[in-house]
Amino acid sequence: MKLINIGYGNMVSAERIVTIVSPESAPIKRLVQEARDSGNAIDATYGRKTRAVIITDSGHIILSSLITDTLAARINGSGGNDDNE
Repeated sequence: MKLINIGYGNMVSAERIVTIVSPESAPIKRLVQEARDSGNAIDATYGRKTRAVIITDSGHIILSSLITDTLAARINGSGGNDDNE
């Protein structure tokens, strides 16, 4: 199992990730709010601004303070930039 650091020592299984999206659009904001209401949201931002929304195959929504490009680089194995942590 490959674990990806999504910021501040939090890890998620790369195999469970369906997509990583920006939190700025209205449909994603609605999706996050619905996940919060149903208890399927995991906030891994440590109080910082949400810069990426990770959607898993189990229907959980994970909020990260790292930008989508950094997370994608980590999944692809290039490590990614830690400047946004």
